[in-house]
Amino acid sequence: MSSEFAAIIEVGARDGLQNETQFVPTDVKIHFIQLLKDAGFKEMELTSFVSPKWVPQMQDSTEIVKVFQDETRNIVLTPNEKGIDAARALNCEAIAVFVGVSNTFNQKNINKTTSESINQLKPLLLKQKQDDVFIRACISTSFYCPYEGKIEEKETLSLCEQFVEAGVDELSVADTIGMANPKEVHSLFTRLKNAFPHILLTGHFHDTRGMALANIYAALEAGVYRFDSSAGGLGGCPFAKGATGNIATEDVVFMLHQMGIKTGIDLNKVLEAVSFIEKYVSRKIESKHFNLKTLTNI
Repeated sequence: MSSEFAAIIEVGARDGLQNETQFVPTDVKIHFIQLLKDAGFKEMELTSFVSPKWVPQMQDSTEIVKVFQDETRNIVLTPNEKGIDAARALNCEAIAVFVGVSNTFNQKNINKTTSESINQLKPLLLKQKQDDVFIRACISTSFYCPYEGKIEEKETLSLCEQFVEAGVDELSVADTIGMANPKEVHSLFTRLKNAFPHILLTGHFHDTRGMALANIYAALEAGVYRFDSSAGGLGGCPFAKGATGNIATEDVVFMLHQMGIKTGIDLNKVLEAVSFIEKYVSRKIESKHFNLKTLTNI
């Protein structure tokens, strides 16, 4: 572990809110995002260009994107050609796509196999790279699948290699159902670092079983210094039964700062953002640092 800085990609506004059954008003989302930007985030997932029929929470993606046309990396999820076209029509310069390593997960999610998904995406991504668009590839079920169980490392490496061939800038490697352990995380990320030394590698951990912080530490030991996190620990996966929220941003930032690793994030301002959004979401905020701060005021 040698770096003195770790990058945190805030995903609360997109991944964190997408599964909320009650629509969060657009002005609330905008204020939430602005509070997070004020906390110092330079990379954020803002929204998703998906069908409102399937993800009603993201029906206001156009309005949100129009507000945030700043110099930071504002990432929007674009699962298909229609989504990519919609994002690019609004001059979005950073997009995210996703494919699960597991065939069953993909079929239940987007009704395509893994190979069908990546083969359809490749020409679209190569075209976007010609326009210098930043492309983030989200690799779901990189460790375990809720339907197929343990995923072999070689399968995850193979999918990542195909994305790299398509010109992506970043691989966000996800423990979608929160079953990975630190030994597995260290092993996979070590292999990914060796295989793709010039690609941005990001760890995306869910805290379903309370292992996310330990897994982040294992990724740090493997030389990874980029992590997705969600303010308040909001989020989950609608196509992965039992997958609870992402690791809470405030818990990750607190741990890194205590270890002497800088993030550029103001922890108190993150807590302000969590306190604001808490009254608009259905689930209880369970992050350790938020509840400790609320109870003890320290």
